[in-house]
Amino acid sequence: MNEFRIEKDSLGEVRVPVSAWYGAQTARAVANFPISGRRPDKDFVLAHVRIKLAAARANCQPGWLSEAKRDAIVAACEKVLAGEYSEEFVVDRFQAGAGTSHNMNTNEVIANLANVALGGEKGSYQPVNPNDDVNMGQSTNDTIPTAIRLAVLAKLPRLVAAVHAMAAEFSRLAKREKDTVKSGRTHLQDAVPTTLGQEFAGYAWTLTRCAAALEAVRPALCETGLGGSAAGTGLNTSPDYPTRVATELAKLTGEPIKPGQLVAQMQSMNDLARLSGEIRNLALELTRIANDLRLLASGPRTGLGEIQLPPVQPGSSIMPGKVNPVMFEMLNQVCFQVLGQDAAVSYMVQAGQMELNVMMPALGSALFDAMDWLTNAMNAATEKNLKGIVVNRERCAFFIHQSVALATLLNTQIGYNQAAEVAKESEKSGRPVRDIVAERGLMSAADFDALVLQAAHGVGSGGGGG
Repeated sequence: MNEFRIEKDSLGEVRVPVSAWYGAQTARAVANFPISGRRPDKDFVLAHVRIKLAAARANCQPGWLSEAKRDAIVAACEKVLAGEYSEEFVVDRFQAGAGTSHNMNTNEVIANLANVALGGEKGSYQPVNPNDDVNMGQSTNDTIPTAIRLAVLAKLPRLVAAVHAMAAEFSRLAKREKDTVKSGRTHLQDAVPTTLGQEFAGYAWTLTRCAAALEAVRPALCETGLGGSAAGTGLNTSPDYPTRVATELAKLTGEPIKPGQLVAQMQSMNDLARLSGEIRNLALELTRIANDLRLLASGPRTGLGEIQLPPVQPGSSIMPGKVNPVMFEMLNQVCFQVLGQDAAVSYMVQAGQMELNVMMPALGSALFDAMDWLTNAMNAATEKNLKGIVVNRERCAFFIHQSVALATLLNTQIGYNQAAEVAKESEKSGRPVRDIVAERGLMSAADFDALVLQAAHGVGSGGGGG
């Protein structure tokens, strides 16, 4: 049995696997681009198929596409959207500029499914043609950037939910540890008192703001260039096609999709750069927070050891009993990779020329990776570590009373000069400030403890920092 069928494109004959639902142009791309071994992102594939479905409906309204062809194309698209034939989208993520190879992969699969359903054969492309019918009124140049937008719109709620989940856990910990007084640290040196609850509350607030910044990009992502055709001019599109296809896409996605400035949406990837920038900002904050948690959990006996992260795996192949903060080490690594993806996006955004940015396939892939990686990493760190954090309150209390910085609390009680004398004695003798204050009769130990708690909650404090 022959394992291949022969198809023709504008360059000549091509061997296509008999079992394949794609066609000649896809087969050429598979041969041309054995680069990463990575197939297209799932959300991107589904987004592109939704565009084909919406286009078929939009093109039928003015009579450009027959009802029979529309119905066959729509039925084929719905099969893919239902999870069938996902293995037929085979073009490497690094491919022809702008994504022509992926566009034709989609066109060919849909055309073959439609024609077989109508009684035809794979590769015949009658009566439904991948270029003339499935791609009617479209171009790679407007469908690919639109598919990227739809894909990131699909991913965005999952990423934002992961951010909110981590923020919610920090908020819960903040409430639980609101009275856990500990030494603050600035310049990685002892500083005035704070509470573990306030540290966690700061993390929660920052993450919530990151989520809001991500959401703020959504309206711009809903403006598409679909209908711009090859150069943003709307060549070979049916009357009012941009508005009609946007309406159909809005129904399919549940997003307020609308036409943008068609030329600009093809030239500029600025909206995607904005999204990448906010993802980068989130990664920067997560890196800082992960580093803090690793420091707070350091030890357990020779480090800070103020918190203990749940053990999820042995930490060493040679040191028995060692447990490492692996979930936040993992989160750090993911964040660093995300920063690299943002750098790649930045280079590709500025690489657009004249009427088109041909770097779109890799640009989209970088964004998809960043969003998926961060979503998965945050969810894993939250579920496996944050939710099981144990606080060593005795350790926190020990450190706070060893801190010479507690002398700062005496500034408003006995003046800076006397407070400095107490600090010097504590530094020289190693005795706690609390004991020296009580010994000198400046304040009872109980009153000093109350002052520490008050200062840790930020009540009645004054003066400058450093």
